[in-house]
Amino acid sequence: MTLIPHTETDAAYVIRNAAAQGTRLALCGGNSRSGFGDPVEGAEAMSSRGLSGIVDYEPAEMVMTAKAGTPVAEIEAALGANRQMMAFEPMDHRGIMGTTGEPTIGGIFAANVSGPRRFVAGAARDSLLGVRFVNGQGQVIRAGGRVMKNVTGLDLVKLLAGSHGTLGFLTEVTFRVLPVPQSVETIVISGLDDAAAAHAMASALALPVEVSGAAHLPQTVKGRFVGGALPEGEATVLRLEGLAASVSVRAEKLAAAMAAFGPVSRLGPGESLALWHEIRDVHPYADGTQKPLWRVSVAPSVGHQLVAALRLEAGVDAFYDWQGGLIWMRMEADPEAELLRRYIKALGGGHATLMRASEQVRAASAAFEPQSDAVAALSARVKHKLDPAGIFSPGKMAGAL
Repeated sequence: MTLIPHTETDAAYVIRNAAAQGTRLALCGGNSRSGFGDPVEGAEAMSSRGLSGIVDYEPAEMVMTAKAGTPVAEIEAALGANRQMMAFEPMDHRGIMGTTGEPTIGGIFAANVSGPRRFVAGAARDSLLGVRFVNGQGQVIRAGGRVMKNVTGLDLVKLLAGSHGTLGFLTEVTFRVLPVPQSVETIVISGLDDAAAAHAMASALALPVEVSGAAHLPQTVKGRFVGGALPEGEATVLRLEGLAASVSVRAEKLAAAMAAFGPVSRLGPGESLALWHEIRDVHPYADGTQKPLWRVSVAPSVGHQLVAALRLEAGVDAFYDWQGGLIWMRMEADPEAELLRRYIKALGGGHATLMRASEQVRAASAAFEPQSDAVAALSARVKHKLDPAGIFSPGKMAGAL
């Protein structure tokens, strides 16, 4: 059974009782990431989806406050009516996770979900201005405010973002939004291998044309995007957004510069929106399987080296986002966690998160990157301060926000 409080007061009452009785709570929103994280037994699920609704939204201020259980679809509809958006472009995990839950705005921030625009617009936490949450003692805490210059509690706001429900039960979030770009266009370079694509993307981002998306789609995945609208061969894709006249001029400059790397073509607004939506939601691996799927973050210059090394020793398929700094990597059988993390360390560091796998595989493989001793000690102190009884479990359901 899932506990679903409908008020912040009810949530605080449930948590106080759990702390008194030593009951562990697995916090979740719409369960769209159910199955993510390390399995944890004996925890009772507690969902924020009973706390729903937009509390305050003034389009002129470009700031919204909403209850944590508000469906993301409702947030996007309200923003879309005013030609505004969440700049960090949060993905929908239901395809890769095979779930049917409704993503919630609290879950987006609790998991710090960020899409292709991340390297220019920041992560979800960078748009988060304030939160209300209930800590492990059942106390309601407010941190942050409605404007970025109000830094009261700002560090606490950042701590809650990406905590996966291990530090507190989010009840309300305040975040900034931005106008939707008037136009979008994508420059496509065809036929590059992974190493050449990394070089091309780095060169594109060094140009004064304001690239807002940079991804490389190897031949193994390219055909699964935008209904086959991409040209033959591997596709290195670069997104430009803004005023229509500006996008047109910048696209001409970028296409001319990228012609030195290979054949260049262009996608208009409709095809571009579809393509980047599918890149955001990792469409090639929304395949209905439980094949191990990793989300790997490394320096953009070494991502292709990591994939090349793993292809020699394991069955792996992959594509690149964030100029190559984010790799979505699917294993054919074994997750190869030890091998993957050893190569990441050898290439200068980064982190790998096991997003999807069978229950048996998850039980044998750590989903999250192991922390260093210093970071683990600091995390433990923060955890003890906000959840002294340790009732918020960091396992399977905590990652299902």
